[in-house]
Formats: sequence, structure tokens, C-alpha cells
Amino acid sequence: MSIEVGSKVQGKVTGITNFGAFVELPNGSTGLVHISEVADNYVKDINEHLKVGEMVEVKVMNVEADGKIGLSIRKAKPQAERPERPQRPRHNNRSNDRNDNRHQPKENFEQKMARFLKDSEDRLATLKRATESKRGGRGARRG
Repeated sequence: MSIEVGSKVQGKVTGITNFGAFVELPNGSTGLVHISEVADNYVKDINEHLKVGEMVEVKVMNVEADGKIGLSIRKAKPQAERPERPQRPRHNNRSNDRNDNRHQPKENFEQKMARFLKDSEDRLATLKRATESKRGGRGARRG
């Protein structure tokens, strides 16, 4: 029996690590269930979900050229058993920025440049004051 990607098989947990569990498949090969594929919710300690010797149903996620087999317990569950994950709203920052700036009048290039120069001069003045006070005034170095 060859292992095909997408197939669901029964396997026996043979080892548990902090990053996942090793499962022996019916054909004698061993695959890894990553800790993120054990349950639908966050798994802090895999030992709370699996025990060595336990039989589990897994779905084959990938088979690499070097023989490594990626497995998933949570994707092997029927859709009805899996809790619905809430979808995060997707934000497009550019459109949100445009929406926030609707009430502001449009600036032309000269106005933007004048505002930039004023802000820049204010920042430089503040920086100069801070460095002069640390050096003892006027920027003179002590010998």
C-alpha cells in the first residue's frame, strides 16, 4: 500500500516530541504530525492530546522526495466535527488611508513641501538644543 497525498489512514503514535508526534503508518513508514496539525485550537503541550501507542486517524499532507511524510490529525476529522474558525477581516491599508483622509482638503506640492520643511526645521532645532545641552553649549569640545 503506497501513501498518497490527501488519503486518510489509521496510524499508531510511536513517539512524541515538543514539536510534534511521529505516527507509524500501515505500510510500515513513519510520518510526522506537526504540533500545529494536532488540534484546531492552540496546543501548548502535545501530551495533553496524544499518548504513545494511541491509534489516530491522519491525513497525508505531503510526501517529500527524501521520504519524509507530513501528516495532519485535525484535517483528518470530518468537516462536521471541526469547529468553524472565524475569518479575520482583511484590511487594505491603502484604501483605509484614503477613507481616513477624505475629510481633509487636498494639498498641492508646494503646500506639502512647505509643511515638510517646517517639520524638518523644527526637528533639527530640537535635536540641536538637546546635543548642545549635553556638550555644555555652543558645540565646543573640551580639550
